[in-house]
Amino acid sequence: MLDLNKLDHIYLACSQTDMRKSIDGLSAIVQEEFQLDLYSNSLFLFCGRKNDRIKVLYKVLYWDGDGFLLMYKRLEDGRFRWPRKQKEVKDLTHQQLRWLLEGLEID
Repeated sequence: MLDLNKLDHIYLACSQTDMRKSIDGLSAIVQEEFQLDLYSNSLFLFCGRKNDRIKVLYKVLYWDGDGFLLMYKRLEDGRFRWPRKQKEVKDLTHQQLRWLLEGLEID
Protein backbone atom coordinates (compact mmCIF):
# COMPACT_ATOMS: atom_id res chain seq x y z
CA MET A 1 0.00 0.00 0.00
CA LEU A 2 1.29 3.49 0.82
CA ASP A 3 4.73 3.65 2.44
CA LEU A 4 4.84 6.98 4.27
CA ASN A 5 8.62 6.78 4.65
CA LYS A 6 9.10 7.01 0.88
CA LEU A 7 7.26 10.33 0.55
CA ASP A 8 9.26 13.45 -0.31
CA HIS A 9 6.77 15.80 1.39
CA ILE A 10 3.64 15.72 3.52
CA TYR A 11 1.67 18.93 3.05
CA LEU A 12 -1.12 20.02 5.38
CA ALA A 13 -3.60 22.66 4.20
CA CYS A 14 -4.07 24.74 7.35
CA SER A 15 -7.19 26.57 6.23
CA GLN A 16 -10.65 25.02 6.40
CA THR A 17 -11.48 22.96 3.30
CA ASP A 18 -14.92 22.28 1.88
CA MET A 19 -15.13 18.51 2.38
CA ARG A 20 -17.57 18.17 -0.53
CA LYS A 21 -14.61 18.67 -2.87
CA SER A 22 -13.46 15.65 -4.82
CA ILE A 23 -10.10 14.86 -6.42
CA ASP A 24 -10.44 17.65 -8.99
CA GLY A 25 -11.38 20.31 -6.43
CA LEU A 26 -8.58 19.35 -4.05
CA SER A 27 -6.10 19.18 -6.93
CA ALA A 28 -7.05 22.75 -7.88
CA ILE A 29 -6.30 23.92 -4.33
CA VAL A 30 -2.86 22.27 -4.43
CA GLN A 31 -1.96 23.83 -7.77
CA GLU A 32 -3.69 27.21 -7.74
CA GLU A 33 -3.73 28.30 -4.09
CA PHE A 34 -0.52 26.70 -2.85
CA GLN A 35 1.48 26.64 -6.12
CA LEU A 36 2.67 23.07 -5.39
CA ASP A 37 3.44 20.26 -7.82
CA LEU A 38 0.49 17.89 -7.73
CA TYR A 39 2.56 15.21 -9.47
CA SER A 40 5.38 15.16 -6.94
CA ASN A 41 5.87 12.26 -4.54
CA SER A 42 3.87 14.09 -1.87
CA LEU A 43 0.82 13.61 0.31
CA PHE A 44 -1.70 16.47 0.66
CA LEU A 45 -3.93 16.64 3.76
CA PHE A 46 -7.19 18.61 4.05
CA CYS A 47 -9.59 19.10 6.96
CA GLY A 48 -13.13 20.46 7.14
CA ARG A 49 -14.81 22.84 9.57
CA LYS A 50 -15.65 20.24 12.24
CA ASN A 51 -12.10 18.83 12.56
CA ASP A 52 -13.50 15.29 12.77
CA ARG A 53 -12.71 14.23 9.20
CA ILE A 54 -9.80 14.56 6.82
CA LYS A 55 -9.14 13.88 3.16
CA VAL A 56 -5.76 12.80 1.87
CA LEU A 57 -4.79 13.24 -1.78
CA TYR A 58 -1.93 11.18 -3.20
CA LYS A 59 -0.64 10.46 -6.69
CA VAL A 60 -0.43 6.72 -7.32
CA LEU A 61 1.70 4.97 -9.87
CA TYR A 62 1.21 1.34 -8.84
CA TRP A 63 -2.17 1.23 -10.56
CA ASP A 64 -2.58 0.44 -14.27
CA GLY A 65 -0.85 3.66 -15.30
CA ASP A 66 -1.15 6.66 -13.06
CA GLY A 67 -3.91 8.42 -11.20
CA PHE A 68 -4.87 9.86 -7.85
CA LEU A 69 -5.95 8.20 -4.66
CA LEU A 70 -8.34 10.03 -2.34
CA MET A 71 -8.47 8.71 1.22
CA TYR A 72 -11.07 9.80 3.74
CA LYS A 73 -10.97 9.36 7.50
CA ARG A 74 -13.74 10.30 9.91
CA LEU A 75 -13.31 10.07 13.66
CA GLU A 76 -16.27 8.65 15.54
CA ASP A 77 -15.18 10.31 18.76
CA GLY A 78 -12.78 13.22 19.04
CA ARG A 79 -11.24 15.80 16.76
CA PHE A 80 -8.03 16.25 14.82
CA ARG A 81 -5.81 18.99 16.25
CA TRP A 82 -5.59 20.91 13.00
CA PRO A 83 -3.66 24.19 12.81
CA ARG A 84 -5.84 27.00 11.42
CA LYS A 85 -4.04 29.69 9.49
CA GLN A 86 -5.64 31.26 6.45
CA LYS A 87 -4.41 29.91 3.10
CA GLU A 88 -1.21 28.46 4.51
CA VAL A 89 0.30 25.10 3.71
CA LYS A 90 2.61 23.40 6.20
CA ASP A 91 5.28 20.82 5.30
CA LEU A 92 5.08 18.08 7.94
CA THR A 93 7.59 15.51 9.05
CA HIS A 94 6.62 11.85 9.19
CA GLN A 95 6.51 12.09 12.99
CA GLN A 96 4.18 15.11 12.87
CA LEU A 97 1.82 13.17 10.60
CA ARG A 98 1.75 10.31 13.11
CA TRP A 99 1.03 12.76 15.94
CA LEU A 100 -1.77 14.37 13.94
CA LEU A 101 -3.40 11.03 13.15
CA GLU A 102 -3.14 10.07 16.84
CA GLY A 103 -4.96 13.26 17.86
CA LEU A 104 -1.90 15.09 19.19
CA GLU A 105 -0.65 18.63 18.51
CA ILE A 106 1.95 18.86 15.75
CA ASP A 107 3.71 21.96 17.09
